[in-house]
Amino acid sequence: MFATISVVVVFVIISNSPNTSSQDSTQWNLPDGAKARLGKGLINEIQFSPGGTRLAVASSMGIWIYGAYTGQELDLFKWHKGNVYSVAFSPNGNTIATGSDDRFILLRDTRTGTHIRTLNYHKDSVMKVVFSPDGKTIASGSKDNTLRLWIVKTGKHIHKLTGHTDDVVSVAFSPDGNIVASGSLDRTIRLWNTKTGKLIRTLTGHTNHVMSVSFSPDGNIVASGSMDGTIRLWNANTGTQLRTLNEDPIAGFSVSFSPDGKTLASGDTYGTIRIWNVKTGKLIRTVTGHTSYIHKVVFSPDGKTLASGSMDGTIRICFANTGTHLNTFKGHTFFVDSVAFSPDGNTIASGNGDGTIRLWNTKTRTHIRTLSGNMLFVNSVVFSPDGKTLASGSLNRSHAIRLWNTKTGEQIHTLTGHTDYVRSISFSPDGNTLASGSDDVTIRLWNAKTGDHFRTLTGHTKDVTSVSFSPDGNTLASGSRDDTIRLWNANTGIHIRTLTGHTKHVLSVSFSPDGKTLASGSVDHTIRLWNTNTGTHIRTFTGHTSYSHSVSFSPNGKTLASGGRKEIRLWNVKNGEHILTLTGHNAAVSEVSFSPDGKTIASGSHDGTILLW
Repeated sequence: MFATISVVVVFVIISNSPNTSSQDSTQWNLPDGAKARLGKGLINEIQFSPGGTRLAVASSMGIWIYGAYTGQELDLFKWHKGNVYSVAFSPNGNTIATGSDDRFILLRDTRTGTHIRTLNYHKDSVMKVVFSPDGKTIASGSKDNTLRLWIVKTGKHIHKLTGHTDDVVSVAFSPDGNIVASGSLDRTIRLWNTKTGKLIRTLTGHTNHVMSVSFSPDGNIVASGSMDGTIRLWNANTGTQLRTLNEDPIAGFSVSFSPDGKTLASGDTYGTIRIWNVKTGKLIRTVTGHTSYIHKVVFSPDGKTLASGSMDGTIRICFANTGTHLNTFKGHTFFVDSVAFSPDGNTIASGNGDGTIRLWNTKTRTHIRTLSGNMLFVNSVVFSPDGKTLASGSLNRSHAIRLWNTKTGEQIHTLTGHTDYVRSISFSPDGNTLASGSDDVTIRLWNAKTGDHFRTLTGHTKDVTSVSFSPDGNTLASGSRDDTIRLWNANTGIHIRTLTGHTKHVLSVSFSPDGKTLASGSVDHTIRLWNTNTGTHIRTFTGHTSYSHSVSFSPNGKTLASGGRKEIRLWNVKNGEHILTLTGHNAAVSEVSFSPDGKTIASGSHDGTILLW
């Protein structure tokens, strides 16, 4: 009877939502001025509804609701103004709680979707929220190093639990609700009395961050997963360590007991789920399929299935007893650090923090393919002028640049020679040359057809963060963490002049379509315009309250777009006036780009999404 009621309750909030009638989730809950959203953001946590029919996903852009077995997108809730780290259903399914980097805990009625109350005593991001077994209390863990206990019915703050010396990232109630366990980046687990708020004991032994804690259903065991590569089982009554599970020394991001308490599931940094026998500590089976680290593993309420969420952008559902794969929910994305339109405007390429490049169809707003190949954090992507080749730079250990066939997704060339991370790449207008800027303080020029290196430009004294060719191909501009911009003769490699005026690192440089003006964005929160013929400073745009990560001219040269902290600003190039601010991202805007026809702006963000405006 209880399970039936829970199913109905969670169904009500979904069926009453205007999003459920829409077949295209790229249109759901868009900010003002946006036309579409590509990507669903980073998976932070997943939770089954009490009836087991729905799966809630806390992500960097909101809370997604899925059919737990069908994978159907049912809704997207944009309740917070930041990254949502945690989501929890009350035991009766009537309330959903969420915690975010906006420091708030929000309670919503699942039957109506209405806001119940906001809990807001934390001083930093809320990393975890969890209901007590009777549903009367909420415990929350935060980056402010504290836990807090709250009365659900009134929102009253009961206790502030202090003692951890670093972020509290995991919290779990004992089955009787009398104890709450907390896991912290300070490498410890602490057990607290929920009635008094007093510390009972501290469990020590982990040698790196504790990422996850969980009570066994009988309350006698606490399991902990750590970045030290071990999973540890502890006697909850005495604090004694029972055993260490470490078949392989691989960091455990998440641990979860089965409802019968006989098995423990763990997810690791390499995308593997391991199922353990709690009584013997023996590994029962290994479940593979993910390609990157697993944020969360959780059993369904009936214990028959296991859900896992990974940095690879997928949620996988499998049978708990056999590990057999049931379904994969796709579309979630890690940090977007670079975006570029193809010359015909039909494709967008995005460079992502998970080491992949994704190609998107701008007309259908669908994912075309993913390019991958031993890369870490792809921070620069650019199409060749004919659109047939895509170049990418990333923070990989080989410091290589890769060239890809855009039609087939095959890798064409790997360009090596830089001795540190590649931060920026740019094709010459004729497509024959590729320029790259690196943390090795150099700019390298490459033959884009053969991949051969033919010239190195030196002069900057710190990392080269941005490179850009002028429209005629005769000049190359470079921005650096030495706070300067340098102009170079692209044909000879001779230094033309240095532009000074920024007071902090220059992060982005871009030529106007006529080549007469150069725009630069900086850590000093300003954008500057420069005369490229004389090097004279024309004007400064102010208004960003954080780094200006990216600048881009419209094709007609009349408008400049700049990306900053959660916002895109549009400026009148001629008079310097601020035209409009576009908001809607939940994290820093890493890059902005105009479509070739000037009708669309694409913005990539560390919230894992691309917005089309």
